[in-house]
Amino acid sequence: MNLAQKRNCLSTLVILLISFNLFSQQGTVIINQDKEIEALLKLKKTIKSSSDGYKIQIYSGLSRSAAEASRTEFLENYSDWSSSIEYETPNYKIWVGNFRNRLEADRALIRIKKTFMNAFIFQPKKK
Repeated sequence: MNLAQKRNCLSTLVILLISFNLFSQQGTVIINQDKEIEALLKLKKTIKSSSDGYKIQIYSGLSRSAAEASRTEFLENYSDWSSSIEYETPNYKIWVGNFRNRLEADRALIRIKKTFMNAFIFQPKKK
């Protein structure tokens, strides 16, 4: 190797070493976040935990015997889901299912509405 070639190799090596240092950068990330965001996240967790999934209400009325008749009719036609009679003064209500998400409840509602036209989905509050 002659002197010119050695200088070219040396200058290439120096350029490579310098370029490695240029691309290895370090930085610090600072997040400026509104303090109310944390309060909103806590509120969302509280609301989500206060709900027990989704249910479908198929009956609401003053008569316990009519409520029991509706529940019996439901159990004869739909054995897939559980049902319960709930009493909220002065009404008896029939609640069915315990669906984890709205999609499951919507699918069940389509089937249930064939027999119980006034059925609707809701999220009961935990007791």
